[in-house]
Amino acid sequence: MTRRLERVGEIIKQEVSKAILYKLRDPRISLVTVTQVKPSPDLRMAKIYVTIHGDESTQNETLNALKHAKGYIQSEMALHLKMRNTPSLTFYLDETEKKSSHILRLIEKAVDEDK
Repeated sequence: MTRRLERVGEIIKQEVSKAILYKLRDPRISLVTVTQVKPSPDLRMAKIYVTIHGDESTQNETLNALKHAKGYIQSEMALHLKMRNTPSLTFYLDETEKKSSHILRLIEKAVDEDK
């Protein structure tokens, strides 16, 4: 990823985070953290990775609410970005935390079995 894409990704991350935190009034959306933004090279699209605290059904419900609010979040982002085109947003659940805790449990189990 180029330096420019990284900078744009960080700006998008800040603006999307602000929109979710301060502008959305959907009760289904709570405890959401934007972890990563991957803009496309032409800046027409951006993948937004989020972590959502709660069980799997809560995560799915919150992710669906975010997808439903996509247009509003994009319009809020467009107000603050100084770009010719506003990227189209796609939300994804960031599984990194879940995978790392699973690997940590496997390592701990292996260490306990060696004792």
